Parts: sequence; structure tokens; C-alpha cells
Amino acid sequence: LSIALFFAAVGISVGGILGFSHSSAQAGPQRVRLTLQGEQDEPRNQTATVDVSRSTVTYHVTSQSNRSAIVLYDSQHGYVCYRPVEQHACYLRSMEPGDRETAQATLSASEQRGDPVLHRNNQTKYYREFLGIVAAKQVNPRGLGEAIQALCEQTPIFWVRRVDGPGKQRLIYLCIDICFPSNICVSICFYYLPE
Repeated sequence: LSIALFFAAVGISVGGILGFSHSSAQAGPQRVRLTLQGEQDEPRNQTATVDVSRSTVTYHVTSQSNRSAIVLYDSQHGYVCYRPVEQHACYLRSMEPGDRETAQATLSASEQRGDPVLHRNNQTKYYREFLGIVAAKQVNPRGLGEAIQALCEQTPIFWVRRVDGPGKQRLIYLCIDICFPSNICVSICFYYLPE
């Protein structure tokens, strides 16, 4: 009887450990490949990583000109962070209601089976946003959350804010093109604000 109880206890322990590790694996980051297709456009390489436990969505974008960037939506801490891979800087802004909707749309797309395909057609909406870089305001990474700290490790972080446009006297620094599961594509262009 004691041997039977021993094997039953071992079986319950092993089953519990396996069940826990399986549920932990499901709660971790999920990688979703967002493939863009259009009649005249070349597909852009874009993936989204969803981390439900941190409430983050991280987009990895490579443009047609072979420039790469990472865009992190951190719903838990309320920030959007941009990291051009070829540059030694991160750009940070506070989330707006539309940003939270975008993060939720990507989270919902990740729950579907298979990789979603985004078709560019006459219903795709294109927008251009301008973000001014506040070069004089470098951000202290403490309090920004683990995801942003990991993304911008050993890298200066600068605040950006939405602006109408650079005007004739300011030059655009860089643009990041990104498309979302809601069939919206945005070209986010940065330039330095006067100090």
C-alpha cells in the first residue's frame, strides 16, 4: 500500500510539474509573422511578438531599403518606444488611446490560428505621422519597465512628441513604415525639434 501511495504521489507531482510548465510556455511570448501582400508593392518583412504577461507587442520591421527598426508597445506602462537598429538611440512617447487599440488588435490577431496575412488593397488606410525628437530631454530608463529597459539597454532614450510636420526649415531624420492587423499602414517620420 505504501508503494502504491508513493507512485501515486510521484505521478501527481510529475503531472503537476508538466502541466505547470505547459501552461507557463503558453503564457510566454508568441511570435506572429505579419506578411504584407499587395499587387504592386513588394512584401515588407515585418513580425510582431506578443507577450501577454507583460502586455507588450514588439514589431520588428525591415523596410524595402533594408533598414530595420523595432517598435515596442508597452500597454502596462503606457509607452511606445522606437529603436532604429542602425542607430544608437531609442525614442519614447506616451501611449494614446489609438495606440492601445493597435496593441489590442495585434494581440487578437496572435490568438488566431496560423499567421495572419495583411492584404494591401483599396481599403487599406495610409497615414503619415511626424514625431519631433526633444534632443535636450534624455530619459532616465528607471521606471520605464523591463521591456523598454531591455530594448534600450546601454542606449540613450529621448522623448518624442507628435507634431504637425517639420516645415521647410527642418529635415526629416528617419521614417519607419509599419502596418497593423487593422489594415492600417503608418509612416512614422522623426525630426529634431529646435532646442
